[in-house]
Amino acid sequence: MHFDGGADPNPGKAGAGAVIYKNGEEFKTASVYVGEKETNNTAEYVGLIEGLKLAFSNDITNLVVKGDSQLVIKQMKGEYKVKAENLKILQIKAKLLAEKFENIEFIHVKRELNKRADELATLGRDKDKIEPTRTREPEPAPILIGPICHMFDER
Repeated sequence: MHFDGGADPNPGKAGAGAVIYKNGEEFKTASVYVGEKETNNTAEYVGLIEGLKLAFSNDITNLVVKGDSQLVIKQMKGEYKVKAENLKILQIKAKLLAEKFENIEFIHVKRELNKRADELATLGRDKDKIEPTRTREPEPAPILIGPICHMFDER
């Protein structure tokens, strides 16, 4: 699985992408809009997370993960600490997903070896904002019945 993410400018409008190859052929892809004011590093992590989710949902148990972000790869391997608070949450999410695989390996690759994931990240960046999806119907506001506190009632 190859992943990528990017923002233009940085920070700016961002997208992420991932591609899974099976037997040397493109098998599955993901391309997502990340946000209007996101960093390259945030987008890279989103690309990784989307790729891991895609692999897991397709019953892949052994995965080689390749990305051109040296920071993300080294953080996932434990070689670099995650200092930025916003990246800590994303790295934890990625680590939890990575633990679901029987075997997983993270490899840093040069940008020119990650072109398809880069194309998918650019497609994601150029997508219109995704409408938020509701996981459940909104609940009505609670109805107040009677006074909350009798401290100010007339005596």
